[in-house]
Amino acid sequence: MTIPATFSVALVNETATAQLMADLALLVGPGDLITLSGDLGAGKTAAARAMIRYLADDEALEVPSPTFTLVQGYELPPFPVLHADLYRVEDESELEEIGLSPLPEGTLVLIEWPERAPSAMPEDRIDIALTHRPAQGSTARAADITGYGKGAAQVARLKALREFLNASGYIDATRRRMNGDASTRSYARLMRDDGVVILMNFPQRPDGAAIYNGKSYSAAVHLAENVKPFVAIDEGLRAQGISAPVIHHADLDHGFLITEDFGSEGVIEGDPAQPIAERYEAATDMLAALHAKTLPETLKLAGDAIYTIPVFDTDALLIEIGLMPEWYLPDRNAPLSDDLRAEFFAMWRELLQKPMAAPKTWVLRDFHSPNMIWLADRAGIERVGVIDFQDTVLGPKSYDVVSLLQDARIDVPESLELTLLSRYIKTRRTQDANFDPAGFAELYAIMSAQRNTRLLGTFARLNRRDGKPHYLRHQPRIWTYLQRSLAHPALAHLRDWYLANVPPPPS
Repeated sequence: MTIPATFSVALVNETATAQLMADLALLVGPGDLITLSGDLGAGKTAAARAMIRYLADDEALEVPSPTFTLVQGYELPPFPVLHADLYRVEDESELEEIGLSPLPEGTLVLIEWPERAPSAMPEDRIDIALTHRPAQGSTARAADITGYGKGAAQVARLKALREFLNASGYIDATRRRMNGDASTRSYARLMRDDGVVILMNFPQRPDGAAIYNGKSYSAAVHLAENVKPFVAIDEGLRAQGISAPVIHHADLDHGFLITEDFGSEGVIEGDPAQPIAERYEAATDMLAALHAKTLPETLKLAGDAIYTIPVFDTDALLIEIGLMPEWYLPDRNAPLSDDLRAEFFAMWRELLQKPMAAPKTWVLRDFHSPNMIWLADRAGIERVGVIDFQDTVLGPKSYDVVSLLQDARIDVPESLELTLLSRYIKTRRTQDANFDPAGFAELYAIMSAQRNTRLLGTFARLNRRDGKPHYLRHQPRIWTYLQRSLAHPALAHLRDWYLANVPPPPS
Protein backbone atom coordinates (compact mmCIF):
# COMPACT_ATOMS: atom_id res chain seq x y z
CA MET A 1 0.00 0.00 0.00
CA THR A 2 1.32 3.46 -0.93
CA ILE A 3 2.20 5.67 2.02
CA PRO A 4 0.29 8.98 1.85
CA ALA A 5 2.35 12.10 1.12
CA THR A 6 1.45 15.36 2.82
CA PHE A 7 2.63 18.93 3.25
CA SER A 8 1.16 22.26 4.32
CA VAL A 9 0.98 25.65 2.63
CA ALA A 10 0.16 29.02 4.18
CA LEU A 11 -2.26 30.95 1.96
CA VAL A 12 -2.31 34.62 2.88
CA ASN A 13 -5.12 35.50 0.45
CA GLU A 14 -7.09 34.22 -2.56
CA THR A 15 -4.19 35.07 -4.89
CA ALA A 16 -1.99 32.61 -3.00
CA THR A 17 -4.79 30.02 -3.26
CA ALA A 18 -4.98 30.59 -7.02
CA GLN A 19 -1.20 30.14 -7.33
CA LEU A 20 -1.32 26.85 -5.42
CA MET A 21 -4.19 25.51 -7.54
CA ALA A 22 -2.43 26.55 -10.76
CA ASP A 23 0.67 24.63 -9.65
CA LEU A 24 -1.43 21.57 -8.88
CA ALA A 25 -3.19 21.91 -12.26
CA LEU A 26 0.19 21.38 -13.98
CA LEU A 27 0.49 17.95 -12.36
CA VAL A 28 -3.02 16.47 -12.64
CA GLY A 29 -5.22 15.42 -15.52
CA PRO A 30 -8.28 13.48 -16.63
CA GLY A 31 -9.04 10.60 -14.29
CA ASP A 32 -7.68 12.38 -11.22
CA LEU A 33 -9.77 13.26 -8.15
CA ILE A 34 -9.19 16.27 -5.89
CA THR A 35 -11.27 16.50 -2.72
CA LEU A 36 -11.66 19.81 -0.90
CA SER A 37 -12.52 19.64 2.80
CA GLY A 38 -12.97 22.24 5.53
CA ASP A 39 -15.59 24.22 7.42
CA LEU A 40 -18.14 26.55 5.84
CA GLY A 41 -16.31 29.54 4.38
CA ALA A 42 -12.91 27.84 4.50
CA GLY A 43 -12.31 28.55 0.81
CA LYS A 44 -13.17 25.25 -0.88
CA THR A 45 -15.19 26.80 -3.69
CA ALA A 46 -12.60 29.56 -4.14
CA ALA A 47 -9.91 26.90 -4.60
CA ALA A 48 -11.98 24.91 -7.11
CA ARG A 49 -12.93 28.10 -8.96
CA ALA A 50 -9.25 29.11 -9.21
CA MET A 51 -8.25 25.79 -10.76
CA ILE A 52 -11.16 25.79 -13.23
CA ARG A 53 -10.39 29.35 -14.32
CA TYR A 54 -6.71 28.50 -14.71
CA LEU A 55 -7.47 25.47 -16.88
CA ALA A 56 -9.92 27.57 -18.91
CA ASP A 57 -7.35 30.39 -19.19
CA ASP A 58 -10.23 32.72 -18.36
CA GLU A 59 -10.07 34.79 -15.17
CA ALA A 60 -13.65 35.99 -15.72
CA LEU A 61 -15.22 32.55 -16.22
CA GLU A 62 -18.35 32.20 -14.10
CA VAL A 63 -17.83 29.29 -11.69
CA PRO A 64 -20.77 29.18 -9.27
CA SER A 65 -20.81 27.03 -6.17
CA PRO A 66 -22.56 23.74 -6.99
CA THR A 67 -24.26 23.67 -3.57
CA PHE A 68 -27.73 23.49 -5.11
CA THR A 69 -26.99 21.88 -8.50
CA LEU A 70 -24.67 19.37 -6.70
CA VAL A 71 -22.63 18.85 -9.89
CA GLN A 72 -21.41 21.33 -12.50
CA GLY A 73 -19.47 20.27 -15.61
CA TYR A 74 -16.97 22.28 -17.69
CA GLU A 75 -15.60 21.38 -21.12
CA LEU A 76 -12.19 23.04 -20.81
CA PRO A 77 -9.39 23.17 -23.42
CA PRO A 78 -7.16 20.48 -21.90
CA PHE A 79 -9.88 18.11 -20.63
CA PRO A 80 -13.36 18.06 -19.04
CA VAL A 81 -13.71 19.05 -15.38
CA LEU A 82 -16.53 18.13 -12.97
CA HIS A 83 -17.08 20.29 -9.88
CA ALA A 84 -19.29 18.73 -7.19
CA ASP A 85 -20.54 19.72 -3.73
CA LEU A 86 -21.79 16.93 -1.45
CA TYR A 87 -22.96 19.15 1.43
CA ARG A 88 -26.63 18.35 0.75
CA VAL A 89 -26.03 14.63 0.14
CA GLU A 90 -27.60 12.55 2.88
CA ASP A 91 -26.78 9.05 1.67
CA GLU A 92 -23.91 7.73 -0.45
CA SER A 93 -26.39 6.00 -2.73
CA GLU A 94 -27.29 9.46 -4.08
CA LEU A 95 -23.87 9.67 -5.78
CA GLU A 96 -25.00 7.26 -8.49
CA GLU A 97 -27.98 9.50 -9.28
CA ILE A 98 -25.79 12.57 -9.77
CA GLY A 99 -23.14 10.80 -11.89
CA LEU A 100 -20.42 10.41 -9.28
CA SER A 101 -20.60 6.65 -8.72
CA PRO A 102 -18.62 5.47 -10.50
CA LEU A 103 -16.61 8.62 -11.16
CA PRO A 104 -16.68 9.63 -14.86
CA GLU A 105 -13.69 8.54 -16.94
CA GLY A 106 -11.53 11.01 -18.81
CA THR A 107 -12.48 13.84 -16.44
CA LEU A 108 -10.77 15.76 -13.65
CA VAL A 109 -13.15 15.71 -10.68
CA LEU A 110 -13.21 18.29 -7.87
CA ILE A 111 -15.39 17.36 -4.89
CA GLU A 112 -16.24 19.63 -1.96
CA TRP A 113 -17.39 18.08 1.33
CA PRO A 114 -16.05 14.56 0.61
CA GLU A 115 -16.65 13.67 4.26
CA ARG A 116 -20.37 13.43 3.40
CA ALA A 117 -19.61 10.21 1.49
CA PRO A 118 -16.31 8.93 2.90
CA SER A 119 -16.53 5.30 1.81
CA ALA A 120 -17.30 6.37 -1.77
CA MET A 121 -14.01 8.23 -2.14
CA PRO A 122 -11.48 6.21 -4.20
CA GLU A 123 -8.10 5.17 -2.87
CA ASP A 124 -6.30 7.32 -5.47
CA ARG A 125 -6.99 10.96 -4.70
CA ILE A 126 -5.58 14.27 -3.53
CA ASP A 127 -7.21 15.93 -0.52
CA ILE A 128 -6.85 19.62 0.27
CA ALA A 129 -7.99 20.44 3.80
CA LEU A 130 -8.52 24.19 4.22
CA THR A 131 -8.66 25.94 7.60
CA HIS A 132 -9.03 29.58 8.67
CA ARG A 133 -5.98 31.39 10.03
CA PRO A 134 -7.51 34.55 11.58
CA ALA A 135 -4.25 35.48 13.30
CA GLN A 136 -2.73 36.08 9.83
CA GLY A 137 -5.70 38.09 8.56
CA SER A 138 -9.34 37.63 7.58
CA THR A 139 -8.48 36.09 4.20
CA ALA A 140 -5.64 33.87 5.45
CA ARG A 141 -5.97 30.11 5.17
CA ALA A 142 -3.81 27.04 5.62
CA ALA A 143 -3.94 24.14 3.19
CA ASP A 144 -2.93 20.65 4.29
CA ILE A 145 -2.44 18.68 1.08
CA THR A 146 -2.39 14.88 1.23
CA GLY A 147 -1.99 12.42 -1.60
CA TYR A 148 -3.42 8.92 -1.29
CA GLY A 149 -2.57 6.01 -3.61
CA LYS A 150 -1.20 7.36 -6.89
CA GLY A 151 -1.97 10.84 -5.55
CA ALA A 152 0.96 10.48 -3.16
CA ALA A 153 3.49 10.86 -5.98
CA GLN A 154 1.59 13.87 -7.35
CA VAL A 155 1.59 15.59 -3.97
CA ALA A 156 5.30 14.87 -3.47
CA ARG A 157 5.90 16.42 -6.91
CA LEU A 158 3.75 19.43 -6.02
CA LYS A 159 5.88 19.98 -2.91
CA ALA A 160 9.06 19.79 -5.02
CA LEU A 161 7.59 22.22 -7.56
CA ARG A 162 6.67 24.74 -4.87
CA GLU A 163 10.19 24.49 -3.41
CA PHE A 164 11.67 25.05 -6.90
CA LEU A 165 9.49 28.11 -7.51
CA ASN A 166 10.39 29.51 -4.12
CA ALA A 167 14.14 28.96 -4.59
CA SER A 168 14.06 30.58 -8.04
CA GLY A 169 12.07 33.60 -6.84
CA TYR A 170 8.85 32.84 -8.74
CA ILE A 171 6.57 31.54 -5.96
CA ASP A 172 4.53 34.77 -6.07
CA ALA A 173 4.45 35.07 -9.88
CA THR A 174 1.14 35.09 -11.74
CA ARG A 175 0.55 31.79 -13.57
CA ARG A 176 -1.04 31.48 -17.02
CA ARG A 177 -1.75 28.10 -18.56
CA MET A 178 -0.11 27.22 -21.87
CA ASN A 179 -1.29 24.60 -24.33
CA GLY A 180 0.60 21.34 -24.03
CA ASP A 181 1.67 18.89 -26.71
CA ALA A 182 1.26 15.19 -27.33
CA SER A 183 3.61 14.34 -24.44
CA THR A 184 3.29 14.22 -20.67
CA ARG A 185 4.98 17.62 -20.35
CA SER A 186 3.04 20.68 -19.21
CA TYR A 187 3.82 24.40 -19.29
CA ALA A 188 2.86 27.70 -17.69
CA ARG A 189 3.86 31.31 -18.17
CA LEU A 190 5.15 32.97 -15.01
CA MET A 191 4.67 36.74 -14.93
CA ARG A 192 6.45 39.20 -12.66
CA ASP A 193 7.04 42.95 -12.96
CA ASP A 194 10.44 42.25 -14.53
CA GLY A 195 9.08 40.08 -17.34
CA VAL A 196 7.66 36.74 -18.38
CA VAL A 197 9.29 33.30 -18.34
CA ILE A 198 8.12 29.76 -19.01
CA LEU A 199 7.84 26.99 -16.44
CA MET A 200 8.29 23.51 -17.89
CA ASN A 201 7.12 20.42 -16.01
CA PHE A 202 8.92 17.41 -17.50
CA PRO A 203 8.11 14.33 -15.39
CA GLN A 204 10.35 11.28 -15.62
CA ARG A 205 8.18 8.85 -17.49
CA PRO A 206 8.64 6.17 -20.16
CA ASP A 207 6.20 6.11 -23.08
CA GLY A 208 4.63 2.67 -22.96
CA ALA A 209 5.38 -0.69 -21.39
CA ALA A 210 8.64 -2.58 -21.88
CA ILE A 211 7.54 -4.56 -24.94
CA TYR A 212 10.33 -3.73 -27.39
CA ASN A 213 13.10 -6.15 -26.46
CA GLY A 214 12.63 -5.25 -22.82
CA LYS A 215 12.44 -1.49 -23.45
CA SER A 216 9.60 1.02 -23.50
CA TYR A 217 8.74 2.57 -26.85
CA SER A 218 10.45 5.82 -25.84
CA ALA A 219 13.66 4.04 -24.81
CA ALA A 220 13.67 1.86 -27.93
CA VAL A 221 13.37 4.81 -30.32
CA HIS A 222 15.48 7.18 -28.19
CA LEU A 223 12.82 9.61 -27.01
CA ALA A 224 13.76 11.66 -23.94
CA GLU A 225 12.34 10.17 -20.74
CA ASN A 226 13.53 13.03 -18.52
CA VAL A 227 14.55 16.67 -18.79
CA LYS A 228 18.33 16.17 -19.04
CA PRO A 229 18.47 15.71 -22.85
CA PHE A 230 16.50 18.96 -23.28
CA VAL A 231 19.02 20.87 -21.17
CA ALA A 232 22.04 19.36 -22.93
CA ILE A 233 20.70 19.92 -26.46
CA ASP A 234 19.51 23.44 -25.54
CA GLU A 235 23.02 24.47 -24.55
CA GLY A 236 24.45 22.67 -27.57
CA LEU A 237 22.17 24.48 -30.03
CA ARG A 238 22.91 27.87 -28.48
CA ALA A 239 26.64 27.16 -28.82
CA GLN A 240 26.05 26.61 -32.57
CA GLY A 241 24.29 29.97 -32.99
CA ILE A 242 20.76 28.50 -33.01
CA SER A 243 18.04 30.33 -31.05
CA ALA A 244 17.09 27.93 -28.28
CA PRO A 245 15.65 29.43 -25.07
CA VAL A 246 17.99 30.46 -22.26
CA ILE A 247 17.50 28.25 -19.20
CA HIS A 248 17.35 30.48 -16.12
CA HIS A 249 16.70 27.86 -13.42
CA ALA A 250 16.75 24.05 -13.48
CA ASP A 251 15.89 21.16 -11.18
CA LEU A 252 17.23 18.22 -13.19
CA ASP A 253 16.27 15.62 -10.60
CA HIS A 254 12.57 16.53 -10.58
CA GLY A 255 12.33 17.80 -14.15
CA PHE A 256 11.45 21.47 -13.66
CA LEU A 257 12.85 24.31 -15.77
CA ILE A 258 12.32 28.05 -15.96
CA THR A 259 13.29 29.28 -19.39
CA GLU A 260 13.27 32.30 -21.65
CA ASP A 261 9.87 33.02 -23.21
CA PHE A 262 10.11 33.40 -27.00
CA GLY A 263 6.54 34.67 -27.18
CA SER A 264 3.94 33.17 -29.49
CA GLU A 265 4.57 34.55 -32.98
CA GLY A 266 4.66 31.51 -35.23
CA VAL A 267 5.70 30.74 -38.80
CA ILE A 268 2.19 30.18 -40.18
CA GLU A 269 -0.83 32.37 -40.83
CA GLY A 270 -4.46 32.21 -41.96
CA ASP A 271 -7.33 29.80 -41.52
CA PRO A 272 -6.68 27.14 -42.61
CA ALA A 273 -3.08 27.82 -41.64
CA GLN A 274 -0.48 28.21 -44.38
CA PRO A 275 3.31 28.58 -44.19
CA ILE A 276 4.73 32.11 -44.24
CA ALA A 277 7.28 31.66 -47.02
CA GLU A 278 9.92 34.05 -45.64
CA ARG A 279 9.88 32.27 -42.29
CA TYR A 280 10.10 28.82 -43.83
CA GLU A 281 13.01 30.06 -45.93
CA ALA A 282 14.82 31.14 -42.74
CA ALA A 283 14.09 27.76 -41.15
CA THR A 284 15.43 25.98 -44.25
CA ASP A 285 18.57 28.13 -44.08
CA MET A 286 18.93 27.28 -40.38
CA LEU A 287 19.00 23.56 -41.16
CA ALA A 288 21.48 24.07 -44.00
CA ALA A 289 23.77 26.05 -41.68
CA LEU A 290 23.56 23.41 -38.96
CA HIS A 291 24.15 20.57 -41.43
CA ALA A 292 27.29 22.26 -42.76
CA LYS A 293 28.99 21.89 -39.37
CA THR A 294 30.77 19.02 -37.70
CA LEU A 295 28.77 18.68 -34.51
CA PRO A 296 29.82 17.03 -31.24
CA GLU A 297 28.29 13.69 -30.29
CA THR A 298 28.56 14.38 -26.54
CA LEU A 299 27.48 17.46 -24.60
CA LYS A 300 28.10 18.72 -21.08
CA LEU A 301 25.45 18.74 -18.39
CA ALA A 302 25.61 20.20 -14.89
CA GLY A 303 28.88 19.52 -13.11
CA ASP A 304 30.98 16.88 -14.79
CA ALA A 305 28.04 14.97 -16.27
CA ILE A 306 28.17 14.14 -19.99
CA TYR A 307 25.18 13.56 -22.25
CA THR A 308 25.77 11.26 -25.22
CA ILE A 309 23.39 11.93 -28.10
CA PRO A 310 21.84 8.59 -29.12
CA VAL A 311 22.17 7.25 -32.66
CA PHE A 312 19.00 6.96 -34.74
CA ASP A 313 19.78 3.36 -35.63
CA THR A 314 17.97 0.98 -37.95
CA ASP A 315 16.20 -0.83 -35.12
CA ALA A 316 14.76 2.45 -33.79
CA LEU A 317 13.56 3.47 -37.25
CA LEU A 318 11.92 0.07 -37.77
CA ILE A 319 10.14 0.23 -34.41
CA GLU A 320 8.80 3.66 -35.39
CA ILE A 321 7.61 2.33 -38.74
CA GLY A 322 6.02 -0.59 -36.92
CA LEU A 323 3.43 1.75 -35.37
CA MET A 324 1.66 1.75 -38.73
CA PRO A 325 0.84 -1.99 -38.85
CA GLU A 326 0.43 -2.03 -35.05
CA TRP A 327 -2.11 0.82 -34.77
CA TYR A 328 -3.16 2.25 -38.14
CA LEU A 329 -3.88 -0.88 -40.17
CA PRO A 330 -6.17 -2.48 -37.55
CA ASP A 331 -8.17 0.78 -37.52
CA ARG A 332 -8.56 0.42 -41.30
CA ASN A 333 -9.62 -3.26 -40.98
CA ALA A 334 -6.48 -4.30 -42.83
CA PRO A 335 -4.25 -6.20 -40.36
CA LEU A 336 -1.17 -7.84 -41.86
CA SER A 337 -0.61 -11.58 -41.98
CA ASP A 338 2.66 -12.86 -40.52
CA ASP A 339 4.11 -13.23 -44.03
CA LEU A 340 3.12 -9.71 -45.07
CA ARG A 341 4.48 -8.29 -41.83
CA ALA A 342 7.82 -10.01 -42.43
CA GLU A 343 7.85 -8.72 -46.02
CA PHE A 344 7.09 -5.19 -44.80
CA PHE A 345 10.02 -5.08 -42.39
CA ALA A 346 12.39 -6.76 -44.85
CA MET A 347 11.62 -4.08 -47.46
CA TRP A 348 12.19 -1.32 -44.96
CA ARG A 349 15.42 -2.80 -43.60
CA GLU A 350 16.84 -2.78 -47.12
CA LEU A 351 15.56 0.73 -47.89
CA LEU A 352 17.12 2.18 -44.76
CA GLN A 353 20.63 1.04 -45.66
CA LYS A 354 21.39 4.21 -47.64
CA PRO A 355 20.24 6.77 -45.05
CA MET A 356 21.99 4.79 -42.32
CA ALA A 357 25.26 4.94 -44.31
CA ALA A 358 24.93 8.69 -44.97
CA PRO A 359 26.82 11.29 -42.88
CA LYS A 360 25.07 11.94 -39.57
CA THR A 361 24.07 15.21 -37.93
CA TRP A 362 21.85 16.33 -35.07
CA VAL A 363 18.28 15.36 -35.96
CA LEU A 364 15.92 17.59 -33.95
CA ARG A 365 13.14 15.22 -35.00
CA ASP A 366 10.02 17.39 -34.76
CA PHE A 367 11.27 20.48 -36.56
CA HIS A 368 7.91 21.78 -37.78
CA SER A 369 5.50 24.68 -37.24
CA PRO A 370 4.31 24.01 -33.65
CA ASN A 371 7.93 23.99 -32.49
CA MET A 372 9.17 27.16 -34.19
CA ILE A 373 8.72 30.69 -32.82
CA TRP A 374 9.45 33.69 -35.02
CA LEU A 375 11.83 36.15 -33.33
CA ALA A 376 11.43 39.24 -35.51
CA ASP A 377 13.90 41.31 -33.50
CA ARG A 378 16.78 38.98 -34.37
CA ALA A 379 18.61 38.55 -37.67
CA GLY A 380 19.20 35.77 -40.18
CA ILE A 381 18.71 32.21 -38.98
CA GLU A 382 18.52 33.45 -35.38
CA ARG A 383 14.97 34.63 -36.16
CA VAL A 384 13.91 30.97 -35.93
CA GLY A 385 13.40 30.04 -32.29
CA VAL A 386 13.31 26.29 -31.63
CA ILE A 387 11.52 24.93 -28.56
CA ASP A 388 11.14 21.14 -28.88
CA PHE A 389 14.38 19.25 -29.34
CA GLN A 390 14.79 16.93 -26.35
CA ASP A 391 14.46 13.89 -28.65
CA THR A 392 17.49 14.89 -30.77
CA VAL A 393 19.43 11.95 -32.21
CA LEU A 394 22.36 11.44 -34.58
CA GLY A 395 20.87 10.59 -37.96
CA PRO A 396 20.51 11.50 -41.64
CA LYS A 397 20.45 15.18 -42.61
CA SER A 398 17.37 14.63 -44.74
CA TYR A 399 15.14 13.83 -41.74
CA ASP A 400 14.62 17.36 -40.38
CA VAL A 401 14.26 18.76 -43.90
CA VAL A 402 11.33 16.36 -44.29
CA SER A 403 9.90 17.41 -40.90
CA LEU A 404 9.93 21.04 -41.99
CA LEU A 405 8.79 20.75 -45.60
CA GLN A 406 6.14 18.09 -44.98
CA ASP A 407 4.68 19.67 -41.85
CA ALA A 408 2.48 17.14 -40.04
CA ARG A 409 0.16 19.84 -38.67
CA ILE A 410 -0.47 22.06 -41.71
CA ASP A 411 -0.64 21.67 -45.49
CA VAL A 412 2.60 22.63 -47.22
CA PRO A 413 1.83 23.11 -50.93
CA GLU A 414 3.97 20.86 -53.11
CA SER A 415 5.23 23.89 -55.05
CA LEU A 416 6.57 25.47 -51.84
CA GLU A 417 8.04 22.16 -50.69
CA LEU A 418 9.99 21.82 -53.94
CA THR A 419 11.11 25.47 -53.86
CA LEU A 420 12.44 25.14 -50.33
CA LEU A 421 14.04 21.76 -51.04
CA SER A 422 15.85 23.36 -53.99
CA ARG A 423 16.90 26.25 -51.72
CA TYR A 424 18.37 23.79 -49.20
CA ILE A 425 20.20 21.82 -51.90
CA LYS A 426 21.61 24.98 -53.51
CA THR A 427 22.90 26.21 -50.14
CA ARG A 428 24.46 22.84 -49.33
CA ARG A 429 26.17 22.72 -52.73
CA THR A 430 27.66 26.15 -52.02
CA GLN A 431 28.94 24.90 -48.66
CA ASP A 432 30.26 21.55 -49.91
CA ALA A 433 31.51 20.85 -53.42
CA ASN A 434 30.97 17.12 -52.86
CA PHE A 435 27.30 17.47 -51.97
CA ASP A 436 25.20 15.12 -54.15
CA PRO A 437 21.77 16.65 -55.00
CA ALA A 438 20.33 13.50 -56.57
CA GLY A 439 21.53 11.34 -53.70
CA PHE A 440 20.02 13.76 -51.19
CA ALA A 441 16.70 13.78 -53.05
CA GLU A 442 16.60 9.98 -52.76
CA LEU A 443 17.39 10.11 -49.02
CA TYR A 444 14.70 12.77 -48.64
CA ALA A 445 12.12 10.49 -50.25
CA ILE A 446 13.11 7.51 -48.10
CA MET A 447 12.99 9.46 -44.85
CA SER A 448 9.71 11.06 -45.90
CA ALA A 449 8.20 7.61 -46.39
CA GLN A 450 9.63 6.50 -43.03
CA ARG A 451 8.38 9.53 -41.11
CA ASN A 452 4.91 9.58 -42.66
CA THR A 453 4.47 5.82 -42.22
CA ARG A 454 5.32 6.30 -38.55
CA LEU A 455 2.94 9.27 -38.21
CA LEU A 456 -0.02 7.31 -39.54
CA GLY A 457 0.56 4.90 -36.66
CA THR A 458 1.39 7.58 -34.11
CA PHE A 459 -1.83 9.50 -34.70
CA ALA A 460 -3.87 6.28 -34.58
CA ARG A 461 -2.19 5.44 -31.25
CA LEU A 462 -2.80 8.92 -29.83
CA ASN A 463 -6.47 8.42 -30.61
CA ARG A 464 -6.97 4.86 -29.43
CA ARG A 465 -4.48 4.59 -26.54
CA ASP A 466 -4.33 8.16 -25.27
CA GLY A 467 -7.87 9.38 -25.99
CA LYS A 468 -6.76 12.21 -28.31
CA PRO A 469 -9.01 11.86 -31.37
CA HIS A 470 -8.16 15.31 -32.77
CA TYR A 471 -4.88 13.90 -34.14
CA LEU A 472 -6.84 11.79 -36.63
CA ARG A 473 -7.61 14.90 -38.66
CA HIS A 474 -3.94 15.03 -39.69
CA GLN A 475 -3.93 11.56 -41.25
CA PRO A 476 -5.20 12.61 -44.72
CA ARG A 477 -2.39 15.18 -44.91
CA ILE A 478 0.17 12.55 -43.88
CA TRP A 479 -1.22 10.28 -46.58
CA THR A 480 -0.75 13.02 -49.21
CA TYR A 481 2.89 13.51 -48.18
CA LEU A 482 3.42 9.76 -48.25
CA GLN A 483 2.16 9.56 -51.84
CA ARG A 484 4.60 12.31 -52.84
CA SER A 485 7.57 10.41 -51.47
CA LEU A 486 6.45 7.03 -52.83
CA ALA A 487 6.56 8.55 -56.34
CA HIS A 488 10.37 8.52 -56.23
CA PRO A 489 11.79 5.73 -58.47
CA ALA A 490 13.86 4.32 -55.60
CA LEU A 491 10.63 3.53 -53.74
CA ALA A 492 8.79 1.79 -56.59
CA HIS A 493 8.66 -1.59 -54.83
CA LEU A 494 7.44 0.00 -51.59
CA ARG A 495 4.84 2.01 -53.53
CA ASP A 496 3.40 -1.16 -55.07
CA TRP A 497 3.33 -2.90 -51.70
CA TYR A 498 1.52 0.00 -50.02
CA LEU A 499 -0.96 0.19 -52.90
CA ALA A 500 -1.82 -3.46 -52.31
CA ASN A 501 -1.85 -3.49 -48.50
CA VAL A 502 -2.30 -0.03 -46.97
CA PRO A 503 -5.72 1.62 -47.37
CA PRO A 504 -5.95 5.42 -47.18
CA PRO A 505 -7.39 7.12 -44.08
CA PRO A 506 -10.97 8.40 -44.12
CA SER A 507 -11.10 11.74 -45.89
